[in-house]
This record gives sequence, structure tokens and C-alpha cells, in this order.
Amino acid sequence: MLPELLPRPPAITVSEYRTRRDALMAQLPANAAVVLPGASLVTRSHDSEYAFRQNSDFYYLTGITEPDALLVLLPGREAGESVVFCQDRDPTKEAWTGRRLGARGVEREHGIAQAFENADRETLLPALLEGRELLYMPLDNPDALGIAEEAFSAAQAGLRRGQAPLKGWFDVSGLIHEMRLIKSAAEIDLLRHAAAVSAKAHVRAMQVSRPGLFEYQLQAELEHEFVWQGGSAPAYSTIVGGGANACVLHYIENDAPLVDDTLVLIDAGVEFDLYAGDITRTFPVGGRFSDAHRALYQVVLDAQERAVEAVKPGATLIDIHQNVVKDLTAGLITLGLLEGDVQARIDDESYRRFYLHSTSHWLGLDVHDVGSYRLDEQTPRPLAAGMVLTVEPGLYIPDEDDIPEPYRGVGIRIEDNLVVTAHGHENLTSGVPKQVADIEALMVK
Repeated sequence: MLPELLPRPPAITVSEYRTRRDALMAQLPANAAVVLPGASLVTRSHDSEYAFRQNSDFYYLTGITEPDALLVLLPGREAGESVVFCQDRDPTKEAWTGRRLGARGVEREHGIAQAFENADRETLLPALLEGRELLYMPLDNPDALGIAEEAFSAAQAGLRRGQAPLKGWFDVSGLIHEMRLIKSAAEIDLLRHAAAVSAKAHVRAMQVSRPGLFEYQLQAELEHEFVWQGGSAPAYSTIVGGGANACVLHYIENDAPLVDDTLVLIDAGVEFDLYAGDITRTFPVGGRFSDAHRALYQVVLDAQERAVEAVKPGATLIDIHQNVVKDLTAGLITLGLLEGDVQARIDDESYRRFYLHSTSHWLGLDVHDVGSYRLDEQTPRPLAAGMVLTVEPGLYIPDEDDIPEPYRGVGIRIEDNLVVTAHGHENLTSGVPKQVADIEALMVK
């Protein structure tokens, strides 16, 4: 019997991409332009490339998934405010690597006012930017900076003809990233789907797990589900850490055997239409928690559940994290891994031996998605409806002589994906169990 296939959500519409471009241009000063390159293919080895993945900001404004494209926004331009340069049509290359949209295809399929092939870019781009006084671009992108320098040289040469001077260039990334922080209903549908697919994959890994398998075999189960459900790829390198490997936060070797009476931590999520899922679960390799593992796991779970419940409009990630630190520190003291007063262990940061990271990050087109966590240096950003984030406390107990033996080399993290709603939150990843009894029931062989 074939695995269940989840229904795919609708793609983001051409009109939504157009609305995003209009909203960005509405924030620009008069006589400005945006220059935003897409991503290019990256060589993996000799003449083979890594699988192409579009630049997230470029994709957010266009929906175009071809490499070597360039978006130019020209507010007020009568012939069209959105211009894209794209790959040239080339029957020979297309026979090897697939169909290219070409200029007319970009206009037709993506609602771009005007498109040109890259062969015409050197001639047409300077003319498009002529007279624009301010350029907005990603300042960390060498291609964009090269365009800015060429535009500056052209503007200097045009001063004798009365052309307006190019006064400077600015980073457009912050404007786009603030827009990306609040997700639309269509984006939330895609994130909900990515979360549901990721949850099914985690359930599948739990059901398959048993001593004697290797970590990479659980990885194979996860990533099979991703592909079966139409995901483009894992949203990040899949982490399957058995035993002490779980204490390495970004462990990706996944080549060790799974041992009975140990835990395995899986941090994995699918990328669907470039939107990411990001789930972590920790469970016993053989299906039953030992007493020590159950006690430590429950400390993390209680902290995670209280943090999830705190997600609502007006809350801040800093407050949520600080409360998680208190809960975890109290649990460490109860289990004898720390001694003394909770606040004293927070103040001297001795808890950081066991909890090394923050509790949350934004989630969207990037697994660690963009958007500032503060309104300014002193003011944490309050949560608002449409934000999507993770909640992922963890404890990582080193294998060292001063640690009680039952806890040595144990890593536990529990992570869910939440969307902030008008009155609270929706947990997108509730499809994979995290209660001890539910995990053990699922894993019964």
C-alpha cells in the first residue's frame, strides 16, 4: 500500500507577487530604483552543479525559479515599473538542461511588465537606470554592487548632457525582510503544508527506529517522505544524532549505529515551494524511555509546552526565552545537575553548560528566516499575527566525570513551528507526538 499523499496547497498567485513589488516601491523615495539579482548555479565538482535554489528575496518578489535573472523596479516608469532580465532562449542548451522561459515567458507566466534576455542586459540596463538618483540593492551581493558602479560611471558621463546625478546606493534587504516577516494567508498555507509533510516524516522515522540501524537509515526514511510528498529538498541538512551525537547541535554526519537504551534526536524539515518546515523530536531508539531519560525529557517538554502557550500577539521572544531558561535551570537543579538557587545559576550562567542556544527563530522562505528581533537596540519586537516562528528548548548533557552517569552524553531538543494568530497561535507541527506516552505507543513493535 502506497503512503498517503497530502493534498498540495495552491501556489502563490501572480497578483500577490505584483502586490509585494508595489508595496516595496511605495516605500522608496522619489526617483529611486531597485536592482535585485537572483541566484546563479554553483559548481559542485568539475562540470556538475548543486541543485539550483533561488535567492529568497528575489523569489519573494517574483516567483521566478530560473537562475541568472535580475529584477529592476522603476517606480513611475510609464512603460512598466517591473523589469526582469532572464536567461536567453537557446535550443541547444535547453535540450540538455530543460526549457527556459525567455523574455515572453517571464512576462506571460509571472506578470512582469517587461522582460529582456540577458544578451541585451549590457545595452539596456544603463538606459533603464539613467536619471535614477538612488539605487536600492542588496549590498552584500557583488553582482549588484557591480551594477551600481557601472551606473555611477554612466551617470558621471551623462552629467554634461544634463542627466541627473546618481547620489548613492542603499541596502534594500532591510525593507524586503520587514515585509517577509509577516506572512500572507497563502504563505501560511505553504508553511502549514511543509510542517505537515515534515511531521509525517518524523512519525515515519519513529516507527522505523530500532537498535542496529544506522542514523543515515532514519535520514533516508525522512527524506523519502519529503520527496514522496513533492518537496523540493530538505530545508536544511538533516540531523539524526543518536546517543552523545545529539549533543552536537548541528551534527550532520549521520553515520553512527543506533544503540539500544539511548535516545536519538532528529532535526529535519522539508522545503516546499521554497518554504521551510523545521521540526525536532527526541525519542528512545528502542521505543521505551529509561527512568533517567524520561525525567530529563520531561524537563525539556514542560519548558517547551509553557513556551508554546506563551506565543501570542504582544509577547516577545526574549521574554519567552528567559522563562525557558528559568524552567530548564529549575529542572537541572531538581535532577542534581546543578546546585543552589535558580536565579543564582541563571546569573552566573552556569546553566549554559547544558543549554547553549536561543529558544526561537523566525521561519519562512529561509529556515532561519529574516526580520529583526528588535525594534531598536533596547526594545524587543512584540509578536504580531502572521509571524511564524519555532519554539525549541533543549538540554545537552556532556559525557564528563562530574555528571551522574545516567545523564551523561544525552541530548534532548523538542521543536514546533507556530504561526501567531489574532488571539494566540496555531501549532503547525502537532502531527508528530511529543508526549512520552504517545511516543512510546507509536513506537510499539
